[in-house]
Amino acid sequence: MKLEFPKFDSAKLLIVGDVMLDRYWHGGTTRISPEAPVPVVNVHGAEDSPGGAANVALNVSALGAAATLVGLVGMDEAGVELETRLNAAGVLCDFEKAANKPTITKLRIVSRHQQLIRLDFEQAFDEAHANALNSKVAELLDNADVMVLSDYAKGALACVEELIARAREAGVKILVDPKGTDFSRYRGATLLTPNIGEFEQIVGTCPSEEILVEKGRQMVRELELEALLITRGEHGMSLIREDEPELHIPARTRDVFDVTGAGDTVISALGASLAAGMELPEAVGISNIAAGLAVSRVGTVAVSGPELRREVLRDGGSDRGVMSPEQLLLAVTDAREHDEKIVFTNGCFDIIHAGHVGYLNEAREQGDRLIVAINDDDSVRRLKGEGRPINPVERRMAVLSGLESVDWVVSFAEDTPEALIEVLRPDVLIKGGDYGVEEVVGADIVQEYGGEVKVLSFLDNCSTSAIVEKIQEDNS
Repeated sequence: MKLEFPKFDSAKLLIVGDVMLDRYWHGGTTRISPEAPVPVVNVHGAEDSPGGAANVALNVSALGAAATLVGLVGMDEAGVELETRLNAAGVLCDFEKAANKPTITKLRIVSRHQQLIRLDFEQAFDEAHANALNSKVAELLDNADVMVLSDYAKGALACVEELIARAREAGVKILVDPKGTDFSRYRGATLLTPNIGEFEQIVGTCPSEEILVEKGRQMVRELELEALLITRGEHGMSLIREDEPELHIPARTRDVFDVTGAGDTVISALGASLAAGMELPEAVGISNIAAGLAVSRVGTVAVSGPELRREVLRDGGSDRGVMSPEQLLLAVTDAREHDEKIVFTNGCFDIIHAGHVGYLNEAREQGDRLIVAINDDDSVRRLKGEGRPINPVERRMAVLSGLESVDWVVSFAEDTPEALIEVLRPDVLIKGGDYGVEEVVGADIVQEYGGEVKVLSFLDNCSTSAIVEKIQEDNS
């Protein structure tokens, strides 16, 4: 499945559910307490991060989509810290604040990257608080493409049936990260995202994919869902719909360091992709890539839009090779966001010879990424005359893209690459031959925005024209 990167900046999501503050205390452990057989941790660092539904909202915002978060917090320091951090990340918070309940906080004591103990500070919220939360949601649905319900069974979604009914009436897609053994509460939602353990807790063991799909379709029918996305750890994900073939997506192959928050990453990327107008199978593919990034790091960490875009490009083979101008612009934008220096050169490159290879190796050394722009066949013919090019543009691009020094190859139909240079704005413009810098096509464009222009020499006695003439002489 070929994936395009979603236009997250057009997506608007409403996230509703149990918000919490994940608090970490870090320190070294060198001895056992004389008071009890427990390790003594000398705390030297602390960090806070949004958890639960707040982590979903944080992930949505990090992708570049608009995130509005509705949840329950206490009138305490933890609630203020949570809202401050979310606002700083671009999340719009509309919290119902309870005077007699604490903000749910999970404190983890960590030493040498190992969690020693977790301390939970929480009290279940009352149904009155959940009703007040529902009233807030009703006022916000008109400005949402997708509503995500993040259920951790802490009380925020005590009246979830009403939320689903209101969202359906408003024509808003409803994604649910479910909790517990009664999924009938989520009847009428667009899609549920249980993990395999949560799913089997409801339907029983699924020893084969056929049984998994059969029981999944039964759940889709009974709960009047459009789809079910089951996350299966190292076995990837399974998208199940009643009248469509099932879709099993393998897990991303990478080292797994921490699965904390992986479910939040899945539903946030899925919801943002759907809100951006992507079809469901492609949105699931995007969420699978995001999940692979999330589990490769320790702790609850949001996956950013730029790093997800880079992974999507790499997944589709678009981080290198032959590209259209539109694809190349996306790749260059991503490279710049990773502080990579872009080098640009151009030519006909009709017959690749040792001079070209040496020149391109030297050009690549001037930066982090090398673009080679080549004249298409009509352009070469205008410049070199009839009988040229010897090799059509597709073959020339294929050979160039196979060189280790070349990152991206693109063709242009004009006699010069000035239009490409204006759009791509390379950091360094390279030309080979006996030119002065002022003679290089596009030099004025690059110098105007502060880029560099360099002239490199080809290897002696290497020339495409000379090779063509020698072939013609030998055949005469």
